[in-house]
Amino acid sequence: MMKKILLIDREFGAGGSTIGEKLAQRLNWKLFDNELSEEIARLAKIPVHICKQREERPDPIFHRLVNILWRGSFLPTPEMGIVDTDCLVSLLQRVVEEAAEKQPCIIVGRGAPYFLRDRKDTLSVFLYASSDLKYHRVLKRVGNEKEAIDLVDTMDDDRRKFVKHYFGH
Repeated sequence: MMKKILLIDREFGAGGSTIGEKLAQRLNWKLFDNELSEEIARLAKIPVHICKQREERPDPIFHRLVNILWRGSFLPTPEMGIVDTDCLVSLLQRVVEEAAEKQPCIIVGRGAPYFLRDRKDTLSVFLYASSDLKYHRVLKRVGNEKEAIDLVDTMDDDRRKFVKHYFGH
């Protein structure tokens, strides 16, 4: 069977978005990366930057407690968009599966290798990079040394916890 979906999973800062973009241009395939976050945020009724902070990361314990207290005290209005990770994962799956129907395409991250694992028309790759390369890529994006170090030090661990919790891998 011909592979019509390329799934790029990656370490944080390894360049998955850049490589996905270059491959999509070269192959003339549709790229799904940031627009997935935008669609998830729209469906969840939360700002895109909050969605990006929460994707592929487990709920922090404080956030879980706030959600429990919030839900117990009153019912939020539909426009408030209170979303825990369980809800976000459901939206992630929906958006990734819809993207996969628009083949040929490249999907970067967002649990796609796990959501689409039973499909025969996918090729899944994982990108690694040295800590130094990841740090410099992230520093260029965020412009703050402490934040870059913190993101490189924590994001991959958060992603591992997320994948272990939601997919058992």
